[in-house]
Amino acid sequence: MNQVIQEILDKSDNSVYKLVIMASKRALEIAEGQPKLVAMDTSVKPSTVALAEIAVGKVEYKKSKD
Repeated sequence: MNQVIQEILDKSDNSVYKLVIMASKRALEIAEGQPKLVAMDTSVKPSTVALAEIAVGKVEYKKSKD
């Protein structure tokens, strides 16, 4: 598996499902006008920006208290 993908998965408790949910929620926030937490060109899609933010640790998975 690609090392970058594994590093991003590590930030979501090694769950592809959690990673997809985390990235999609953050991408939606960016698309609705929230500021980007990493420097990227304006032509970069919100989903790519969200994954970059997760990769550098700006967006993290929080476990809910059930």
